Amino acid sequence: MPHVPVHPSAIKRHRQNLKRRLRNRAIKAQVHTAIKRVTEAIKSGTVSTDPTPLRSAVKELGKAASKGVMHRNTVSRKIARLSRQAAKASAPS
Repeated sequence: MPHVPVHPSAIKRHRQNLKRRLRNRAIKAQVHTAIKRVTEAIKSGTVSTDPTPLRSAVKELGKAASKGVMHRNTVSRKIARLSRQAAKASAPS
């Protein structure tokens, strides 16, 4: 059985948590989709001709960090890894 708050402050806190959880999940879903688009572009080799997926992924990650959904160091690490993969894929062999 789920926990049901009794005190008014606990009821309000529960309401806030539910709203924030929905918002955070939506933002994280957008981030995951953007990262997936970048990895697909890297695998297909189109990242060198069209850097749009990488740019949009960096933008989504930055938004997630600024809203407090993801930690800024985590975001920085993910951006660095994606950028490194994209640079390696677009480098002439």
